[in-house]
Amino acid sequence: MFTGIISAVGRVRSVTPIAAGQDMRLVVEQAWSDPPAIGASIACSGCCLTAVALGPDWFAVDASAETLAHTTLGDWQVGSRINLERALRVGDELGGHIVSGHVDGVGEVVSRTPENGSTRFRVRVPKALARFIAPKGSVALNGISLTVNEVEGDMFGVNIIPHTLDHTDMGGLQPGMPVNIEIDTLARYVARLAETA
Repeated sequence: MFTGIISAVGRVRSVTPIAAGQDMRLVVEQAWSDPPAIGASIACSGCCLTAVALGPDWFAVDASAETLAHTTLGDWQVGSRINLERALRVGDELGGHIVSGHVDGVGEVVSRTPENGSTRFRVRVPKALARFIAPKGSVALNGISLTVNEVEGDMFGVNIIPHTLDHTDMGGLQPGMPVNIEIDTLARYVARLAETA
């Protein structure tokens, strides 16, 4: 489990096909003073992956063909910037919201507009996910816990403060780019209960 509070931005060092090219091994540069252990869960732009090898300033993860097909990971290249978060420990501050690291789908940045001191992003999501997103609810974009400002059909808006823009991959996001979407777990269960009531 994670909180959606990004602790570092890493960079893809290498991408190597494995298992006849269907799966990939990704080596990610990171600057944590306390490196993760082999077997640790790490949210990589919102996707929970397992550290399978370590170096002094890097870790490696394996991504299955399923993960590559249903997240943005299949588009990652050497040099791609990715948001990183270590797994939540019992007793840690819960600064965002509960994030599982199980990406529900890929959305698309529709617009990016300066708004006062912040930046307003509008994002289009797959229609099947739109019903789970509500104004003032939570959503994770590339693993970042964000508050939904408004919803219109299959699009929603979020306001990004300068700190978040500077300390995550949001600074590089432009219209037309894909983003990993994880809907709020609570919203998923409320919708399921409403269906069965």
